[in-house]
Amino acid sequence: MEINKNFYDLDFDSIPINDFWNTGSEIEQKMHRIHAYPAKFPAFITTKALNYAESEGIEVKTVADIFCGCGTTAFEASRNGKDFWGCDINPVATLIAEAKSHKYNENKLNEYFNNIEIRFNALIVKKDSIKNVNNRIKYWFEDYQICDLLKLKNSIYDCLPINSYYMKFFLCAFSNILKPTSKWLQKSIKPQIDPNKRIANVWKTFSSQIEMMKKANNESDIKRNTNIKIETANFLTKRINIPKVDLLVTSPPYVTSYEYADLHQLSTLWLDFTEDYRSYREGTIGSLYHDTNYNNDVDTLNSSGKNIVLQLFEVDKRKATSVAKYFVDMQNSIEKAYKLLNSGGYALFVMGNTEYKGIRIDNAKQIVESMLKVGFININVDRRKISKKILTPYRDKQGKFTADKNARKVYSEEFIIIAKKAKQYENI
Repeated sequence: MEINKNFYDLDFDSIPINDFWNTGSEIEQKMHRIHAYPAKFPAFITTKALNYAESEGIEVKTVADIFCGCGTTAFEASRNGKDFWGCDINPVATLIAEAKSHKYNENKLNEYFNNIEIRFNALIVKKDSIKNVNNRIKYWFEDYQICDLLKLKNSIYDCLPINSYYMKFFLCAFSNILKPTSKWLQKSIKPQIDPNKRIANVWKTFSSQIEMMKKANNESDIKRNTNIKIETANFLTKRINIPKVDLLVTSPPYVTSYEYADLHQLSTLWLDFTEDYRSYREGTIGSLYHDTNYNNDVDTLNSSGKNIVLQLFEVDKRKATSVAKYFVDMQNSIEKAYKLLNSGGYALFVMGNTEYKGIRIDNAKQIVESMLKVGFININVDRRKISKKILTPYRDKQGKFTADKNARKVYSEEFIIIAKKAKQYENI
């Protein structure tokens, strides 16, 4: 549905489902599943976005994703022979994205794995070493698991070229075995211990993970001649080395009912990205832990965002403050995304509406108003059914995510918002 400046009275949830965005024409490649990651959008959306832009007469050479997450857009852009630039504030996300966006020599993978195994079996880690381990790691792991994980981590660093793609491949595998080898409640949407968990063996789990990733690599058909650059950075504060691109495909973080920093804490701690995982809360869009000024944020908001925030303020002041900051960040992101695009380029945002304590949080409308304000034209909004996104559609009485299928189901569709950056002559 094409949107114009008279969209304010439009109920976005009345926009019909467009089957075009519901399914792809091929099975998603295994490389997308080498590491668990919440809220991934389907890989086929990137290919369909490319087809859409090119059908509108745009020659797409470079694709971007400003919230690149675990690299879905990066991988699919490379498969389609396009260069890619992307960034994400989360170093675990960019590690996964870089690992999956490269084609590996199978013989080298086997050689490195064999060397790691020999080193792992030869290393001896004394229990005294645990004294120096981060206390948060001790909270999640049994002592014997910590010893084995220290052996494995040291073996990877001893056997692989530092900062190489092969190093990132094996560190990605290491990262993905941390939850099954810990006391973490599997598939939980918030960090909690499972007192009855049968904890997995470190080496057996790592070995199985590597076998899965090798099969995914063999299947991968990414193009070797494409230029893929992925940075760990906050798009809002990044000032240099931002390229011009022809197509932006991105799914911003939602007004979260969980914290990405909390969900990825095992990896950020084990991989030495931080001593305190909570440091990654600040700067993450949608976090409840921002240091922000509510009144200033409200004054900055467009009318769609302000209306939602003022309603929220009546039921939960802390949440209203968080959402106000989120909407300000989104407005700034869209303004900066507009500058990122070449003249005539296209942007595609994947975004769903949510609800909190009975207040409808109309993310899609706020994005559309932000796009109109900065100068995007030809804005089209379609609605699609959520299929395999790793995010529960159920909410509890407080409006928070829950795995309880008897709870309210409020998150079963999302929006595809496509817009064009006007060419110079179209602005005259």
